Amino acid sequence: MSAKRVMLTRGFGMDIHPSAEMSLSARLDRTFPIGVHIGAASYVAFEACVLTHDRTRGLYLHTRIGRNCFVGARSIVLPGVRVGDGAIIAAGAVVTKDVPARCIVAGNPARIIQQNIDTGPFGRLETADATEAELAQAGLT
Repeated sequence: MSAKRVMLTRGFGMDIHPSAEMSLSARLDRTFPIGVHIGAASYVAFEACVLTHDRTRGLYLHTRIGRNCFVGARSIVLPGVRVGDGAIIAAGAVVTKDVPARCIVAGNPARIIQQNIDTGPFGRLETADATEAELAQAGLT
């Protein structure tokens, strides 16, 4: 993972915070690489795509993922979108507009399904540890 980050930041000039993590299969736009911005303690899951250009409209825009965000598997974040701090993008979502901080978005096009959530590093819900413990105690994990 560190080799991929070095390649993307030093080789392509992307702005990826050192504490951000991403799957090896995450796809960040290399056509306009300086437009990729990923904040501290955010996670981009497998086969998620962060775009910064649109050839059909001739757009080259900065796409920003805030701090403590989670970008779900196979989701797409379109050029110029801003994802607020502590936001969660559900798997398979197509994000066409800005996402406010502390929200969960899902669908195509992505819509807010929950607001005022509390997340920790990498977009993990604050209640996740308790839920995980309950499942383990019930023998479901």
